[in-house]
Amino acid sequence: MSSRPELKVDDEVGFIKFFKGLPSTKDDDCFRIFDRGDYYTAHGEDAAFIARTVYKTTSVLRQLGRNDNTGLPSVTMSITVYRNFLREALFKLGKRIEVWESQGGRSNWKIVKQASPGNLQDVEEELGGQFDAAPTILAVKVSAKASEARNVGVCFADASVRELGVSEFLDNDLYSNFESLLIQLGVKECLIQTDKSDKDPEMSKLRAIIDSCGIAISERSASDFGTKDIDQDLARILKDEKAAGMLPQTDLKLAMGSAAALIKYLGVLHDSSNFGQYQLYQHDLSQYMKLDASALKALNLMPGPRDGSKTMSLFGLLNHCKTPMGNRLLAQWLKQPLMSMEEIVKRQQLVEAFVEDTELRQTMQEEHLRSIPDLYRLSKKFQRKKANLEDVVNVFQVVIRLPGFIGTLEGVMDEQYQTPLEAEYTSRLRESNDSLAKFAEMVETTVDLDAMDRHEYLIKPEFDDSLKMIKKKLEKLDYEMDKQLREAAKDLDAEVGKKIFLENHTKHGWVMRLTRTEAVRIRNKSAYQEVSTQKNGVYFTTQKLQSFRREADQLSQNYNRTQSSLVNEVVGVAASYCPVIEKLAGLLAHMDVIVSFAHCSIHAPTSYVRPKIHPRGQGDTVLKESRHPCLEMQDDIQFITNDVTLKRGDSEFLLITGPNMGGKSTYIRQIGVIALMAQIGCFVPCSEAELTIFDCILARVGASDSQLKGVSTFMAEMLETANILKSATSESLIIIDELGRGTSTYDGFGLAWAISEHIVKEIGCFSMFATHFHELTALVEQYPQVQNLHVVAHIDDNGKAKREVTLLYKVEEGVCDQSFGIHVAELVRFPEKVVNMAKRKADELEDFTSKHEGSQIKYEKTDVEEGSALLKEMLLKWKTECEGKQLSEKEMVGKMRELVMADQKLLDNPFFQSIKAL
Repeated sequence: MSSRPELKVDDEVGFIKFFKGLPSTKDDDCFRIFDRGDYYTAHGEDAAFIARTVYKTTSVLRQLGRNDNTGLPSVTMSITVYRNFLREALFKLGKRIEVWESQGGRSNWKIVKQASPGNLQDVEEELGGQFDAAPTILAVKVSAKASEARNVGVCFADASVRELGVSEFLDNDLYSNFESLLIQLGVKECLIQTDKSDKDPEMSKLRAIIDSCGIAISERSASDFGTKDIDQDLARILKDEKAAGMLPQTDLKLAMGSAAALIKYLGVLHDSSNFGQYQLYQHDLSQYMKLDASALKALNLMPGPRDGSKTMSLFGLLNHCKTPMGNRLLAQWLKQPLMSMEEIVKRQQLVEAFVEDTELRQTMQEEHLRSIPDLYRLSKKFQRKKANLEDVVNVFQVVIRLPGFIGTLEGVMDEQYQTPLEAEYTSRLRESNDSLAKFAEMVETTVDLDAMDRHEYLIKPEFDDSLKMIKKKLEKLDYEMDKQLREAAKDLDAEVGKKIFLENHTKHGWVMRLTRTEAVRIRNKSAYQEVSTQKNGVYFTTQKLQSFRREADQLSQNYNRTQSSLVNEVVGVAASYCPVIEKLAGLLAHMDVIVSFAHCSIHAPTSYVRPKIHPRGQGDTVLKESRHPCLEMQDDIQFITNDVTLKRGDSEFLLITGPNMGGKSTYIRQIGVIALMAQIGCFVPCSEAELTIFDCILARVGASDSQLKGVSTFMAEMLETANILKSATSESLIIIDELGRGTSTYDGFGLAWAISEHIVKEIGCFSMFATHFHELTALVEQYPQVQNLHVVAHIDDNGKAKREVTLLYKVEEGVCDQSFGIHVAELVRFPEKVVNMAKRKADELEDFTSKHEGSQIKYEKTDVEEGSALLKEMLLKWKTECEGKQLSEKEMVGKMRELVMADQKLLDNPFFQSIKAL
């Protein structure tokens, strides 16, 4: 850690007093960072946390003041370490950050930047734009009635885009719709009302849901959610000239309370550049398929912290986007599968166009999209008045590439694809190109495009007499420095451009460079001063070159000073094009994702196909030779394909039994993944496919990590299942992988049966249930829409004690009555003694169960009554015959046997027969 800055504080006592006087941030999950110019510091508990998590040792802590309880533990961070810590704190830990700066004078510190997972505006430069999705922040206000229904009002925004979304909806007591909304929007931070009493069950439920989705929580006081001033606040920030109170959205009282809290939290009213710039829109929850946190995990939509390879998540698999905007849009699309058949088909046509035309796809990916910067980020810099001439040039470079995009699209000859491409891209690109023509013209006339090649961003010297004069002097210096290079080359016998170069070094300015092999030529030559040795060679200079460099630096500074007002003017004009730039960014992001879908569809081990889509509530889901798209990409896997048939009234509910490790989970999950891929408009991994549109995918898969939150695995399972039963409609897709394992076998089976029956009878949606409760397969006898499937295992006894079990990963009709759990134990090399004991105990339990089950014969009530009466009568006879006759035990048993054998009616009674068998 030698690069760690040294801790230097001028007024230690004053700073300690100031810091200890600040209010505690313990409840606020906030870190205070102090900017000390070329390094940063943190103090107190924050310092200890940074030492443990960033430096992984407390030895980096230094004490300000005395080494006792009056001192202050402190840690320093270089700019690089600070930036890494920012990413960690905001993206992984979900914390808030305050950056403080000294305002001069003793301990006069002020907050200059604030950031949280949903509001990154102040620290975007430090983060370098390295975030996958738009950071959405949401505020929520709830009104719970005495009945089960809850009213939920939300307001949300991507803090970097001037839009506010609102939504108000009814929810159940598990807040399933709210959870779906959090996932649809990709929320990173959620504002909720402070629960002073800590006893409000509704707030506890909201917290649990927000937490399960991995979203940071920020508590705000109830007064922040008040709607007293919301109309006038909206009137100031909205673009609409009409009074804000006239907008239909303002009738949503709960949503307006959330809007008030969000506007205050983001400090929208503190920045006058926001006035008249915002738009308010209403978000319709039902326009996208609903997904809950369980489905997100079950279908592996987004990369997890432990995912080794990129293709382990659907996002990683489908992400061949070439632009940052495309990356973010893909993440959004995965969480917002479409519900409109028309929109899905529109996307499919575009994907097909790029699948069928290889040249079109490759040209777009390799030539055009690859060179597009993050236009949204550039637009934000213009809006926030932080842009410079380099940003203007970056936008210009996109504009001059637009004719290339248009030409490539116009070159598509197939009319079938030309029409959708024209409607979605070509005509809109032409519009953008026309709208930005004046922008391009301005840049060409004002910016020195030749200087761009040297990574210099300058106004053309012809624009101003002073600039023209400075430019002439700079050109003269260029000539003199080039002359120096040629003289040195001649003196050192090194060829220019091959062995000796003149370069503008980031640290040393204009210097010469010899390659490493030629470095020896300047040794012991006093005319040359070595300044640095690096991998690519040795940098050196001469006295004359140094004076030329100093003069060039001075002239460049003068040039920049003289051109600064012109630069401001150019940047100001460029900023007026922000709406057009953002529209173009959306268009190119859309194309990037569609091309990425086409790329995946073609480059899969077996090409994907375009699925046929049926309208909601109609048609069946039939997949031929379906595969799991992520699993088939793993190394050394030869994926076994399986058919899926979900037909209304015939095979709506699929019960899948079979061995452990046999592929049940993969089979049911791949159906969910394929359904989701189809509804985002992508092709699917099958040889043929037809699917109905699902309104939600609900999953109950795998053990949860809720133990860390004090919830047992079984309780988590029950909560997830309750959510399914309350949220599912006849148009949903339910995936259940094991159920009832965390309790006794009888309770577990009872629950599994009741839940299955409820889904079949009451909900009536397409469902898949993988289970080891083989008794569940009896459902098929009661309900024609239930179908039994099993994964096939080949058993080879070979006449040996040890059975060879081969898992075939093939799904076929019918029931499998074995689980082969012990076989899995053998596969992972359990000790032989343990395996043998397990087999012995399993056999014992099987014998006991079969005997016990054999005794559970159903009798008619009359049989039981008659048998009991006859038995009682026989026993009374036996008592009379044995009384007072000093008989031995053996003789008494013999007498009973005689009486029984003589009573044919008793012998024929079914109830008596079962007692006799025992």
